[in-house]
Amino acid sequence: MEKVIFLVDMNAFFISCESTRNSEIIKKPAAVAGDPERRTGIILTANYEARKFGVKTAMTVHQSLKLCPNMILVPPDHKFYKQKSMEVMDLLNNYTPTVEKNSIDEAWLDMTGTEHLFGTPLEAAKKIMQDIKINLGLWCSIGISENKFLAKIASDMKKPQGITQLFKKDIENMLWPLPVTKMNGVGKKTAYKLNTLGVETIGDLANYNKLSIASFLGKPGVELYEKANGLGSSYVKVSSPDDVKSIGRSTTLPKDTSDIEELKHILLELSEDVGITARKHSKKGHTVQITLKFSDFQVITRQMTVPSTCYTKDIYTIGVSLLKKNLPSNKLVRLIGISLSGFEENQPIEQLSLFNINNEDESNSIKDEKHGKIDEVMDKIKDKHGFNKIGRGSLMEK
Repeated sequence: MEKVIFLVDMNAFFISCESTRNSEIIKKPAAVAGDPERRTGIILTANYEARKFGVKTAMTVHQSLKLCPNMILVPPDHKFYKQKSMEVMDLLNNYTPTVEKNSIDEAWLDMTGTEHLFGTPLEAAKKIMQDIKINLGLWCSIGISENKFLAKIASDMKKPQGITQLFKKDIENMLWPLPVTKMNGVGKKTAYKLNTLGVETIGDLANYNKLSIASFLGKPGVELYEKANGLGSSYVKVSSPDDVKSIGRSTTLPKDTSDIEELKHILLELSEDVGITARKHSKKGHTVQITLKFSDFQVITRQMTVPSTCYTKDIYTIGVSLLKKNLPSNKLVRLIGISLSGFEENQPIEQLSLFNINNEDESNSIKDEKHGKIDEVMDKIKDKHGFNKIGRGSLMEK
């Protein structure tokens, strides 16, 4: 079976993260930048509205403001960007268990054999892109190929929000015309050395004598030569489950609402996703947190400490309790999210009987140990036959 590898690359990641909590910068020139007075006054990420004026990453703030005087500058919040990155990685795990994080804003996915779940590679990429946009409010570009190098190159070809397929059969027309500087590992010094050999494009490198390149650049030269000919590793290294610090899901609502029943319904869908992912990684957490973004873009988070669990029902019930206690009567909800964190390894799953939940029926249902068995059976069916083949009765549309 031919490998299918995706590279999901988040577009203008830092400033896109900021736009999810600050509507004022949407569709206006904006950038995340350091403080000039502290000698960190460079552009870290500019949005595409600012890039139209020539603003680029690593440009000084002083220089960028000359090009775009009305640009909005936002100080960096790396803790927030890390959290958003984790949300992206959690979402990608819904499509394949084989996800390799390459950086804070990109990851490789081995999508081989997922066609029966998500359709063709192009259809699957569209679903992932839409999922990230709707549920996280972020943009991405996706490269599709049979190895990691070509997928990475493809992801850079159409930005923002582009999907590009680049397979070995396409390299002569799509890859070879590109300058060698488009290849990872070719910086200014290496490019200069290659230029002295008359190598300007990737095609020039691919058709150069392999032994001459090897003697000139050593082992790195051989690797570059092979990549130029479309060769590369297809092995996607799964990130260790120990790297997972939080599992969360959120969604922007199609219409702002304060209807508690509607919000509970959505919260159950999100809790289902969180529970499935937690069980897949053998994670049991003791902190459940909800996030609410209101129509005025104010964001609040509220959390509760619970005995370690990965049960969907437990996660959902605590989420509902937090929702009821913290939903203002005079505000409409624009986004809702829930997460599980505080993971402990090899801890027995306990029930939530220690907590005083107002709704007696919900409290009693948590105590019932059958929920763990229900989750286990549903997980097996979803894994074998597809995510939509079975669901909870309360989630069925009337």
